[in-house]
Amino acid sequence: LHSAVTRIQVQRPGFNYTFAHICILNNDKTCIVDDIVHVLEELKAARSSNRTNFAITYPITHLKDGREVYNGHQLGGVTVHSKDRVKSAEAIQLTYYLQAINSLNDMVAEKWESIFCDTVELFQKSNRKVKMYPFTSSSLKEDFQKTSRVSERYLITSLVLVVTLAILCCSMQDCVRSKPWLGLLGLLTVTLATLTAAGIINLTGGKYNSTFLGIPFIMLGHGLYGTFEMLSSWRKTREDQHVKERTAAVFADSMLSFSLTTAMYLVTFGIGASPFTNIEAARIFCCNSCIAIFFNYLYVLSFYGSSLVFTGYIENNYQHSIFCRKVPKPEVLQEKPAWYRFLLTAKFSEDTDDSEETNTYESHLLVWFLKRYYCDWITNTYVKPFVVLFYLVYISFALMGYLQVSEGSDLSNIVATATRTIEYTTAQQKYFSNYSPVIGFYIYESIEYWNTSVQEDVLEYTKGFVRISWFESYLNYLRKLNISTGLPKKNFTDMLRNSFLKTPQFAHFSEDIIFSKKYNNEVDVVASRMFLVAKTMETKREELYDLLETLRKLSLTSKVKFIVFNPSFVYMDRYASSVGAPLQNSCISALFLLFFSAFLVADSLINVWLTLTVASVEFGVIGFMTLWKVELDCISVLCLIYGINYTIDNCAPLLSTFVLGKEFTRTKWVKNALEVHGVAILQSYLCYIVGLIPLAAVPSNLTRTLFRCLFLIALVTFFHCFAILPVILTFLPPSKKKRKEKKNPENREEIECVEMVDMDSTRVVDQITTV
Repeated sequence: LHSAVTRIQVQRPGFNYTFAHICILNNDKTCIVDDIVHVLEELKAARSSNRTNFAITYPITHLKDGREVYNGHQLGGVTVHSKDRVKSAEAIQLTYYLQAINSLNDMVAEKWESIFCDTVELFQKSNRKVKMYPFTSSSLKEDFQKTSRVSERYLITSLVLVVTLAILCCSMQDCVRSKPWLGLLGLLTVTLATLTAAGIINLTGGKYNSTFLGIPFIMLGHGLYGTFEMLSSWRKTREDQHVKERTAAVFADSMLSFSLTTAMYLVTFGIGASPFTNIEAARIFCCNSCIAIFFNYLYVLSFYGSSLVFTGYIENNYQHSIFCRKVPKPEVLQEKPAWYRFLLTAKFSEDTDDSEETNTYESHLLVWFLKRYYCDWITNTYVKPFVVLFYLVYISFALMGYLQVSEGSDLSNIVATATRTIEYTTAQQKYFSNYSPVIGFYIYESIEYWNTSVQEDVLEYTKGFVRISWFESYLNYLRKLNISTGLPKKNFTDMLRNSFLKTPQFAHFSEDIIFSKKYNNEVDVVASRMFLVAKTMETKREELYDLLETLRKLSLTSKVKFIVFNPSFVYMDRYASSVGAPLQNSCISALFLLFFSAFLVADSLINVWLTLTVASVEFGVIGFMTLWKVELDCISVLCLIYGINYTIDNCAPLLSTFVLGKEFTRTKWVKNALEVHGVAILQSYLCYIVGLIPLAAVPSNLTRTLFRCLFLIALVTFFHCFAILPVILTFLPPSKKKRKEKKNPENREEIECVEMVDMDSTRVVDQITTV
């Protein structure tokens, strides 16, 4: 396999590049290859000469030239005899290092990586007993973007399901008052806003990434609720009013809360899109979300508002809600076939008796269900204890999950499942988790290496690690020569340069030491490096992160000034900020909004209840998310930030209606709040869940995280809106008791009834004024 890889050729006009042309070179101008390759070559030579005394030790072995090399990250699944002698190994890892010194070299290296993967797969077919997992510098990027390609047909399925359900949610048996087109146009409004945002991002040179898959679902949760709330407000208006008056009433009733929740989305994601967020993918995601939400607000005001007006005129003229044809009177319909009568069923205002107070829109299935059954059931005295008990169980399980929450830094969490990244990281975790990656220990100042106390300090810092160290090897070298390690500075340095580093088995350490000549020709060691490896268990990532933090704290307080580094630390630091920065931004935005909303809301109790509800929802989502094997990473944190907005979107109107209600009882106002806002919440929830379901089938870990987080947010919020809040609000503040006023016998009510007849039609309006 190694020979096949080194023979790979990249054809360019006039020249064929091989590994030898683009590899990183060592001091003797040969390609740097893994030490395990030299070990295998020596093992092969020993077998061909029938030598049986050749042995490989683990995790440090000796080469033929006497060099000590670390093979813990190159041999995996190792079984050893006594004295660390290797009996067998289940896996070998080979790494090839390419240079990218200019654009041509970079292009050739990228092409070489592509051919490398093809070569390994071809070699795999001819050697089926051996499993091979290639991984290159571009594999993670390719596998990350692969999520978008594998998600396409699932997203189309999701769109079809949401369109169907949105139309059904806005339909009713009455063909005049049914609004199926508004369900479709509401979804079209959300889609137009999302496409507008995507177009602006593309025109401004923004980069697409697979996290954008979450934006349509953010828009679905926010945009559809706004449109359904407007439709619900339309149903509350009087049919005998003019369309303009009904539209004005709709905007006055629903757009205030929709404007406030939109402002919260813009502030939350606006802070995420600001320079405060140092993760580019998260910043672009928040920027795209802000643009989409802003245009969704404009489209709801203009496009969807106009659509509501048009359907209002269709209803006012008694035209069919789908075919826009004038609906005939009941006496005409009696002469038509049954199917015709079924399609054109409508209730005319003349058919309604003046004594009837029932709303004609109550024939809508969800309105009828909430008003007739659910509101009475959830406020029943015998149901409340079971809801409270269920809430305590919910809190218990959420707490159990919250105590087990873990921060995820696994690369496989953000890519599609059947990819090279997943296969490679799984194999590496399985076979190479015994030791940490090689950590560079860099001493960046001139210290007294010849001083025995300094020597003890350096050895103490590296104690407990597997060490590949020039310093320790040099001290052992001196001891073998029966020379004291506490030599004078000049002797110590001269011995190091002229004897130790000239010995073949220690010559490679010359790359680890930087010498400098002073003005008096005195040579000094100005900087040096050593390599450390820590023994790890199965929880390799958590241990490595703790180790990194411990070494960093030690570097700040130690006498010897040093830094530690490994390429994986870059990702770990990036990950730490990818979780911390969004959480910090969300807290800032939440405090900002709570402060300003205190001046906007009519009652401070609305803020209190809203804060408690959001805290309960977020606590539950984090707990159940952990129980569902979702780690706290960048994707889940962005979902949690959205969860704050989604909860306020659904719960704020419900709480506002209850808190501001005067007179009557708490139970009465709970029922009223559910009747007024429950239908819109239920409609948007059903469409949202149906849209999320196909996402669960996408073969990608990123979409799996998205689905589980968004599904839990929707489910827990719905549980609070329709169970927890309706029950708790019936026996907790604010009180609805009306102060009893002393009755004055002189006070009496006078009722003036004026009958007004519209001359242009047969409609009669009773205007009742109470004095």
